[in-house]
Amino acid sequence: MTTNNQILLNNLERLGLNKIREYLPNYLDQIHTDNLSLTEALIDLTNSELQNRHEGQIARTIGRARFPNTKSLDTFDFSFQPSINRQEVLEFQNLAFMEKSENLIFIGNPGVGKTHLAISIGIEACKQGCRVLFINCHELLIRLRAAYEKGLLDRSLSRYSRYDLLIIDEIGYLPIGHQEANLLFQLVNARYEKHSTIITSNSDLSAWVDIFQNPTVTAAILDRLVHHVHVVKITGKSYRLRGLK
Repeated sequence: MTTNNQILLNNLERLGLNKIREYLPNYLDQIHTDNLSLTEALIDLTNSELQNRHEGQIARTIGRARFPNTKSLDTFDFSFQPSINRQEVLEFQNLAFMEKSENLIFIGNPGVGKTHLAISIGIEACKQGCRVLFINCHELLIRLRAAYEKGLLDRSLSRYSRYDLLIIDEIGYLPIGHQEANLLFQLVNARYEKHSTIITSNSDLSAWVDIFQNPTVTAAILDRLVHHVHVVKITGKSYRLRGLK
């Protein structure tokens, strides 16, 4: 015979109230022990369900952002990189730069923590409900080039320009041809003063003309990126090599 308790659990499952279903058996004892009213009990149970759904939504948003791994500013060793203004970087978590459609550029040698910082800020943006995408510069240019060759460039640019925060990782690790530079300019131009972009690069901005191999396009890209920008230059050593003498 099906008991009332089992019927209730089945109903909760059918309604998708999974956290309440999980929490209810132990919570029933607490209701009697603490002498909670029906209203108090329902508030507690529904709060747990809402929190569970909120956490699930955040997890899905982070998953769609395609981060290569999970990082946070809490785990960043600022003492190892004294060239960084710690307070400035920590304030990026409040996302005020995104409200102003400002950009962030992290510059430094490989291994100094540029990508760690970019991911950390991106994950915080996801937690605050922003639509974020993390993508390697080389992969981005391959995708834009493929879209161009298929006659789908406008659609591709529209997609990438709609993200609240676009993180382009590793500009400068590979040379960029003239056409790819033009495609990147079109994307930067589409996002200009509308949404924020975070970029990591191992090259100073003054050296980008060598990366893009086109002074005119380089100037146009930089003109739009640095109009509203925070540049964080990291001059420390590589985290990956700190155990080596």
